[in-house]
Amino acid sequence: MKKLASLLLSVGLACSLLGGTVHAEEASGDVTIWYYWETEGHQKALNHIIEEFNSSQDSITVEAKYVPFADFKKQLSIGASADELPDLVILDNPDHAAYAAMGIFADITDKFDVSNYYEGPVNSCTLDGVLYGVPFGSNDLVLFYNEDMLKEAGCEVPTTWDELLEAAKATTTDTVSGFAHCALQNEEGTFNFLPWVWSTGATAYEINSEGGIKALAFEKELVDSGAMTKEAINWTQGDTMHQFIAGNLAMMINGTWQIPTMREEVPDLNWNVAPIPQDKEQASGLGGENYAVIAGGNEDAAVEFLKFATSPEICLYMMNAMGYISADSTIAEGQFEGDPVYQVFVDEMQYARARGPLPEWPSISDAISLAFNKVITGESSPEDAAAEAQATIDGIIG
Repeated sequence: MKKLASLLLSVGLACSLLGGTVHAEEASGDVTIWYYWETEGHQKALNHIIEEFNSSQDSITVEAKYVPFADFKKQLSIGASADELPDLVILDNPDHAAYAAMGIFADITDKFDVSNYYEGPVNSCTLDGVLYGVPFGSNDLVLFYNEDMLKEAGCEVPTTWDELLEAAKATTTDTVSGFAHCALQNEEGTFNFLPWVWSTGATAYEINSEGGIKALAFEKELVDSGAMTKEAINWTQGDTMHQFIAGNLAMMINGTWQIPTMREEVPDLNWNVAPIPQDKEQASGLGGENYAVIAGGNEDAAVEFLKFATSPEICLYMMNAMGYISADSTIAEGQFEGDPVYQVFVDEMQYARARGPLPEWPSISDAISLAFNKVITGESSPEDAAAEAQATIDGIIG
């Protein structure tokens, strides 16, 4: 298997998304990549393809450096002012526009063909019509449910908000919460909350609208009914998954990347996935990372590595190693053939929306996460929380 992977990786060097050949001899020098993945398997996969690239030619040497997620944005900003940036970064997609607006990323519009990529991932690395990056890989959110708990409560898999509320109440016991999603007061929480807003037909910038208030009110109804635990304001997406696999949750919203862990840790748990229950329209949140070439760095050599890393064979290797969906639709369509669980996520990609893209997105996200946290804790009504968030958003985007 290892030999086969090496063979595929070597073959991949000869292919790029443009269908041409990688000409590493036309670029040379060292390339440093910054990334923030903590998972050992993710780090090993990245290091493996770097080793394959380095051994395939003698003009470019690539190395990777781990920067903790909590420090990543700070280090990127400090590095920009101190002129101590890497040549390539792998970063969270909602942060992409902010750094593109600062002039940190190189324009690679004419260097990559992203016509086969899903619209959401491409939008996340595009600003004012200019392509400032390449989607690395994507994930999205769906509803996970414990089949045994739903069956015991006499519930079908919910498809609407009303059905979700009823099923969540029916499956709630002294030891089990019917439903939860990560509701941290940060980007992670915003990621999980926004599908409610989008499902009403409102945008992320219209929190004080009929739809935005309705989404906040639904969050309040879930909590007030006892069907969703308030503890969710302290749970990461990983925490939420662990509550689910421990049998403390009947349903949750979570992402693609949890599947490998769940299948390994609880192989006998009877669970499945479905689209997130909707209000007016189907919606999901787009997660994942993008590659970005640093402007003024070793741009040509970084681009050559990107052509290697985004070729079909190498892309598949990384996506499968990490539990991600390829942002290239032509790859994603056959990536999980025969796996109905992953296929739900692939199908949902057409409804997955990017946060932003907007340079000021981090500040808008803070306003949104503060709003739903105040509603969940009972500090504010949906109407008051929406009005407060909207004032902040309007002050940012005018």
